[in-house]
Amino acid sequence: MGQKQILKTDPILYFSFMIINVDLHIHSRFSGATSQAMTIETLAKEAPRKGIDVVATGDCLHSDWQGEIKQCEEMEEGTFLYGETRFVLTTEVEDKNRVHHLLLFPSFSSVEDFKERIAKFSPNIETDGRPNVNLNGQELAEIAKDVDALIGPAHAFTPWTAMYAYHDSLSSCYGELVDYVSFIELGLSADSNYADRITELHRLTFLTNSDAHSPHPVRLAREFNRMKVRDASYGEIKKAILRQGGNRVVLNVGLPPQEGKYNESACISCYKHYTLEEAIRRKWKCVCGKRIKKGVKDRINELADLSLPKHPEHRPPYVHIIPLAEIIAKALGQSSAFTKTVTRRWNELIDAFGDEVTILIDADLEDISRVTVPAISEAIEAFREGKVIIHPGGGGKYGVIEFPSADEKITLKGERQRTLTDFL
Repeated sequence: MGQKQILKTDPILYFSFMIINVDLHIHSRFSGATSQAMTIETLAKEAPRKGIDVVATGDCLHSDWQGEIKQCEEMEEGTFLYGETRFVLTTEVEDKNRVHHLLLFPSFSSVEDFKERIAKFSPNIETDGRPNVNLNGQELAEIAKDVDALIGPAHAFTPWTAMYAYHDSLSSCYGELVDYVSFIELGLSADSNYADRITELHRLTFLTNSDAHSPHPVRLAREFNRMKVRDASYGEIKKAILRQGGNRVVLNVGLPPQEGKYNESACISCYKHYTLEEAIRRKWKCVCGKRIKKGVKDRINELADLSLPKHPEHRPPYVHIIPLAEIIAKALGQSSAFTKTVTRRWNELIDAFGDEVTILIDADLEDISRVTVPAISEAIEAFREGKVIIHPGGGGKYGVIEFPSADEKITLKGERQRTLTDFL
């Protein structure tokens, strides 16, 4: 069966289950540093073009954003439908120790109960979609449990606002409620091979989400989860996270960790990269005088109790994917994935094949070459063959991809990009 059938909103049915693609962490235009285009209408339009069936609302504690969510048709078990796209109620909050937590709610009544409980501890709950809350991780988890919401650390290894930036263990963050935490969000600079070097994480479900602040195709659903469920509802998604009743996450899809903004230790100003030993020797001060920020790779090396990852039996495969707009930009020599030229070429391909992952993974290369220019079809072929060079990110700057020259292609031995159908 072709990839288009897999990723559309009529998911595959087998053994009474269906397969859905889910992005469980985004933000609305009511959060800081977000695009004003982050509206329900725009998200509902763009999600299917990325191959996504269910999208997080994000920011569901914010009153104005709640009003927009309620314009959707309310479906069974805590999901909301706009067009072809379903939404589930989620938010991200920052605790008193600067740790960010992702929460998933079964209903608006649960959201309101949670909001009422934390309102007196938050100075900006009505002005910022991602509020600050003067409570610690254990206190937030206790309230989440009381209102039947799921909670886990957001982008858990990011050096500024993540659990492992300020804690050395789950229990240090969540205390007596640590057993209630069922998932961890890996973030853009880590994958399963990184995280499964830490034994305490083996019991948790890994989530890969976009944390999108813009609906642009290089941001929305740049990471997502493929789930086996019986219905695209909150209850079934919850069971997949908890691995109950046969429901589960069957695939994590995300950027190669080297593409993340904080993969390696680097200066936050000039972006010069350092080894951990060099950074310690320099007392985390760059030659330019600014601060060196510890990278995710180095932080995991500090935390890891395993030299190599050991994946538990329930851990799904992790497929690395690069946003199509980024591939197009590099193929055409564009300075950015946000140019009009890139957008036009991206739209041409989406109009022809339906959604982005179909183009990246499953569509016939000859068909692609008939729709677009040779440089783009050749770049997609290079991606599929694993012939992409990635210069790692760090210090807040994304990694940069590069396609090898014709001579280099002969000597490079990349691993073929497997299709998502390989994992059904």
